[in-house]
Amino acid sequence: MSAKIKLRREGAKKQPSYKIVVIDSRKPRDGRFISLLGYYQPTKDPYVFQVDKEESLKWIKQGATMSATVQSLFKKNGILS
Repeated sequence: MSAKIKLRREGAKKQPSYKIVVIDSRKPRDGRFISLLGYYQPTKDPYVFQVDKEESLKWIKQGATMSATVQSLFKKNGILS
């Protein structure tokens, strides 16, 4: 099983909010996830980004790959160097 860290879309139409989850790479975007790491709300001003840093780094060390969007969010918020 290869794990992937990606965004899971939630929220109403034209008001998206996302959960940052660890999911099996073969599962669909909104499918069953392994672990919930945090959330991201891009529609707020300023945007809201909350994530468990230790848990995220643990999954990355175990070999979980990140989607491009998650990787850019992590770099922007200082989780990755």
